[in-house]
Amino acid sequence: MATDRLVEELRARVRELEEELGRTRHEIPRAKISKMSAEVVDSNPYSRLMALKRMGIVQDYEKIRTYTVAVVGVGGVGSVTAEMLTRCGIGKLLLFDYDKVELANMNRLFFQPHQAGLSKVEAAEHTLRNINPDVQFEVHNYNITTLDNFQHFMDRISKGALREGEPVDLVLSCVDNFEARMAINTACNELGQIWMESGVSENAVSGHIQLIKPGETACFACAPPLVVAANIDEKTLKREGVCAASLPTTMGVVAGILVQNVLKYLLNFGTVSYYLGYNAMQDFFPTMAMKPNPSCDDRYCRQQQEAYKLREALEPKPVVVVVEESPVIHEDNEWGIELVSEVSEEELKEASGPVPELPEGIKVAYTIPITKPTSGAIVEDTDQSLEDLMAQMKNM
Repeated sequence: MATDRLVEELRARVRELEEELGRTRHEIPRAKISKMSAEVVDSNPYSRLMALKRMGIVQDYEKIRTYTVAVVGVGGVGSVTAEMLTRCGIGKLLLFDYDKVELANMNRLFFQPHQAGLSKVEAAEHTLRNINPDVQFEVHNYNITTLDNFQHFMDRISKGALREGEPVDLVLSCVDNFEARMAINTACNELGQIWMESGVSENAVSGHIQLIKPGETACFACAPPLVVAANIDEKTLKREGVCAASLPTTMGVVAGILVQNVLKYLLNFGTVSYYLGYNAMQDFFPTMAMKPNPSCDDRYCRQQQEAYKLREALEPKPVVVVVEESPVIHEDNEWGIELVSEVSEEELKEASGPVPELPEGIKVAYTIPITKPTSGAIVEDTDQSLEDLMAQMKNM
């Protein structure tokens, strides 16, 4: 039967994976395998995600399979970002990194002890292919800041989409140094490539994400950190025996915020954040948007700013129709209603009654207006009763 064949194929696949990863094979109950097989043959393996369309949140979630995203830096943030995008069913992932997996990386998510010694992109590809074999992967194990590698990096983000020769849809910076960020910034400015930058502080309790549209928003060089603005070699700032802290919680939070922003940008739902920070000490999430610096040191950024201004000038402006309101003329005014000038605050204050003393935080909703006497006779107050007054009226 078809079900038995799928069960046998799945068992064989499990054995292959266990041998490849060097683990001892564990027996999987037949009932569990059958359940997994039913999920594999499901015509819609991302039904939980596709439910976003039925709920009216996303117009067409399945479009995620047509997009290509490049992830630069497969460390604490980048590896989790790549895993989330893989589980969401992204069409293609390009992974760039040149580090190897170390046991020190085990305090983060994603990597496993048996992967120590492998390049991070190689270990990531093995894990991600097993999570979702429908995703296409392209991995590059090199430093993007060297001249030759930088040219190849630009070539791949400009031509490495699902349809070879077309640019990727988005570049995600998940690196941990300014030199690599500046390299990504330069490449994306030159190509006009939209990208998102992310980072976690050295004390591991804060982070941020930032959407950068060349020419429209501030690039990484428009408002660089002091270490970059002062042309200081960041390698000289590192102290012997001191390394950056790392928390899987902070890494996971920043990666989740980053991927959430990616999905909103690609699938066009919600509000895409231009900058969103995260401070774990106060649970503070600052947000803002920065305009580009006309005097940016990156000449490609300045060129992109001019191109953006030109595009804005060429776009048709919405036509604003001004309707002149004609004065309203009433043919008759049976009740003698007329418009008067607006009452000033002073007049309103004079017409208001006295305000009683109230406790702090309490105020009156209104006061009884002061009635002014009208012209004519004034009736004086007397001590006579109503019966006496009525008797006087009868005698008149």
